Amino acid sequence: MKKSNREQRYAERKDMEFKQFQETMGIRFQNEALLKQAFTHSSYVNEHRRKPYEDNERLEFLGDAVLELTVSQFLYKTYPVMSEGELTKLRAAVVCEPSLVTFANELEFGKLILLGKGEEMTGGRMRPALLADVFEAFIGALYLDQGMDAVIPFLERVVFPKISAGAFSHVMDFKSQLQEYVQRELKGAPSYRILEEKGPAHNKEFVTEVSLNGNVLGTGSGRSKKEAEQFAARMALEKMKQQSK
Repeated sequence: MKKSNREQRYAERKDMEFKQFQETMGIRFQNEALLKQAFTHSSYVNEHRRKPYEDNERLEFLGDAVLELTVSQFLYKTYPVMSEGELTKLRAAVVCEPSLVTFANELEFGKLILLGKGEEMTGGRMRPALLADVFEAFIGALYLDQGMDAVIPFLERVVFPKISAGAFSHVMDFKSQLQEYVQRELKGAPSYRILEEKGPAHNKEFVTEVSLNGNVLGTGSGRSKKEAEQFAARMALEKMKQQSK
């Protein structure tokens, strides 16, 4: 009887947490069972076989596909001069496990996961693979509950701004993109010039400008000359993209 009461209190507390989560996210699930399923690990299902729990593995499968499609669409529209190979590499960086874990941790998904006792005791709540799976499962649940009309606004708050802010710039070759754009639209070749070197030798910061036929297209700074050139090229691309609208 005591065990039953304890489980009942646990279930009630989780229900409150899921309601609070929806209020915080500004998302109201029509079918809250889908939301709970997204956060239900197989270890929890194995320990509660008498109750109709379903783990999140099928939702994870669906969410993975939805995430790939929505990120692909965003990249296709946002970076019109990026080649197929570059788009593929960037998408892979956005939807890889470390990135999904970052998104899940920022939203504190770990607190909501329903885990079996063994998984809980071995730190499963913070296990990267588990957190990444939960993020994908949540995307799958949101898609089933409300379709792309809910998924895309969610990603516009959580994922897309990070891409635009350069969080994945380490896999993006802005200089090549700028070169292709200039050759196609304006003719000529962009040139780069170091404007300034700041800081001590062990912690230098370089400021670089990129220009075309004497006209400055953009400036950027970085910890190396190459990084500064990449940021200058990125600024130039964004400026020209705005001007072409």
